[in-house]
Amino acid sequence: MQALTDVVRQGKVRYIGFSEWPVDKIQAAISMAGVEKFVSSQPQHSLLWREPEAKVFPLCRSNGISQIVWSPLAQGVLSGKYLPGAAVPSASRAASATMGSMFDKAFLSRPVLEAIQQIKPRAGTAGLTLAQFALAWTLRESDVASAIIGATRVEQIEENGIAAGKAVDPALFSEAERLIERALRPHNESPPVAR
Repeated sequence: MQALTDVVRQGKVRYIGFSEWPVDKIQAAISMAGVEKFVSSQPQHSLLWREPEAKVFPLCRSNGISQIVWSPLAQGVLSGKYLPGAAVPSASRAASATMGSMFDKAFLSRPVLEAIQQIKPRAGTAGLTLAQFALAWTLRESDVASAIIGATRVEQIEENGIAAGKAVDPALFSEAERLIERALRPHNESPPVAR
């Protein structure tokens, strides 16, 4: 924290943030006296990965720390390009020799891919593509200042940009959340507690 404080005070950077820190480390940094305070957190967050919502988001919210989330399309899975029962597209991240090892294989389970296909018509109802819908879901969260996307083509950037500020019926998002929660829940686990 002192090193980060030094670079801010020397004018080398304006603000500091962290990525994927556990809650106890975030709290320890917040509690330190005489050091610069974090302004941003960079967690993985998407319809398929909501873990930061439980503890990281609330702690950051109460301390004025914004979220700049990564992988809002769950490594491209929420774009709809991976289909249940179909081979992984050869040009995709999941098939990549270098990136495939970092790919969350749980995202490619049949129940998850089927749930994502069931979200498509809800995205259409909102006038969005599946990817735009997933990004709009992430950006609807007041704690999220920005989402880092892994676009490989200009068209993807243009398409994804439509999701920013798009008003979507919260009921459509709730339906999508229920579909994903059901797909990710093991058969013997009880339903999640309402928030």
